[in-house]
Amino acid sequence: MTAAPSRFDPTGDHRVTSPHRRVSRLNRPNRLWGSNGVAFGPDGRLYVAQFLAGQISAVDPATGDVDVVVPMDGPIQSPDDLAFGADGSMYVADLVPGRVWRRDPAGEYGLVSAAVTNPNGITCVGDRLFVNEMKPDGRLLELFPDGGDPVVLTGGLALGNAMQLGPDGHLYYPHMITGQVWRIPPDGGVPEVVAENVHEPVAVRFDQGGVLHVLSRGVEGIVTRVDLHGTGSRTLVTSGLTGLDNAAFDAENRMFVSSYASGGVTELHSDGRTRDLVPRGLDGPYGVTIDLGGTVHAADHYRVASPEPPGEGTGGDVTTLALLTFAHGIAADGDLLHLTSQYGTVVTYDPARRSSRTRATGLDRPLGIAVGPDGSLVVAETGAGRVVAIDSGGAVTVLAEGLDHPVDVAFDDAGRCYVSDERAGSVLRVHHGDGGEGRTATLATLADGLGAPQGLAVLGDDLFTVETAHRTLRAISLTTGETRVEAEHLPVGPPPGVVPRTEPALFAGGMPGLAPRFAGLAAAPDGSLLLSANGEGTVLHLSRSPADA
Repeated sequence: MTAAPSRFDPTGDHRVTSPHRRVSRLNRPNRLWGSNGVAFGPDGRLYVAQFLAGQISAVDPATGDVDVVVPMDGPIQSPDDLAFGADGSMYVADLVPGRVWRRDPAGEYGLVSAAVTNPNGITCVGDRLFVNEMKPDGRLLELFPDGGDPVVLTGGLALGNAMQLGPDGHLYYPHMITGQVWRIPPDGGVPEVVAENVHEPVAVRFDQGGVLHVLSRGVEGIVTRVDLHGTGSRTLVTSGLTGLDNAAFDAENRMFVSSYASGGVTELHSDGRTRDLVPRGLDGPYGVTIDLGGTVHAADHYRVASPEPPGEGTGGDVTTLALLTFAHGIAADGDLLHLTSQYGTVVTYDPARRSSRTRATGLDRPLGIAVGPDGSLVVAETGAGRVVAIDSGGAVTVLAEGLDHPVDVAFDDAGRCYVSDERAGSVLRVHHGDGGEGRTATLATLADGLGAPQGLAVLGDDLFTVETAHRTLRAISLTTGETRVEAEHLPVGPPPGVVPRTEPALFAGGMPGLAPRFAGLAAAPDGSLLLSANGEGTVLHLSRSPADA
């Protein structure tokens, strides 16, 4: 399979090879690893902060070409918003480590502040720099790039986010939790509410005519236009762009918006029409599964999404099933979907009723999930080094412990459980023994010496795993333990040549931080495999070649 230009390989020369399977994509690659803060730079390009990737790219508004400006192995770990100063310097809110950076026009980095918790919204007013905090009781501060202690303008922000100076000389900013927009003079004073009951506000932006636009982070892609200087009337624009994050207006007053949920950059017209500048897609994906109707579901961190099923054209589009925050592991079970979040929860989602039921909380980085023969949910609890089962009443039972870094679980046709241990480089079989009271199961190694195995799936007598360190799909015989390479050169993990930084913090300032990536794997009833190609943002379909069918 020849690649198209992607975030993994902008040349399009990358190839996935397989001696046994035909490989195709269910959706087009996503050029951006999610898109958050956006701002036009002095060169006329639109700069895009990518929180999940830890990088910043510049987009040519005429062609849609994407160039990485701040690489993911650079000093900035989790950029969520950015702004440009009068001298052309780029200022970046680095959310998880709590840092604010300056990148000068020559490309040199300097740390402005490490005294801000969860810095998010950031804006420049001439030579002045302001930032707010995305946390309960957050602060809005002025920072001084040339030195000096931060000045707190106000506190009490209910999750701050993207802000901007208005035409009246006030700083405008959202309270994400309370659905309000506030303003305050840059020199301090008493903050005041200017709009209430705004739909899930995540960013405030003024166009070239001074009209206030408030972006919603919800499913419908709502933008609320507020007539501040007239009657105070509102106009709602429903774009259908799920998970809006930020916006920027060019000199011609064209509005370009980003999406934390699906990446991309889209031009949004005042009547709701859209034009893709950089097409949207999958931020991950993480886990992947297929339901009884043949629909593929990918856990995509902020949502559950479905790429186009195989056999229906060339693929390309991705549909959001639901915004289910921090979806990582996923397993289909009849009409239901079971999901894990590395932030500690396991939930069951009913697509027909659009309802969720919490099955467990307080787990330590639960990731891979499978449905056991008895209907229990079996989960790889990565942080605790355990495999646990959750029954219908929510009781959690330890099936196995003492693992280094378990990532995924799977069952064979005989009901035996397998677990991948990423750090140990092994796949193990869980033996339950005689099931005595309090007895912990034993673990038998099925294969070792693997390169960071993650996703698992079983087809007949073979167990398959994604070796993320080698970018290889490996088949392991369940009877002999012999292995073979099923596919190579998989676009998983960071782009070639990029050295991953130390694992970032899972939590930051009491809020979710960055969750590790997960290359999921699933088996389809027809004997094909589905693989999360999280390096390029696709789901790969690996069908049997005619010779192996």
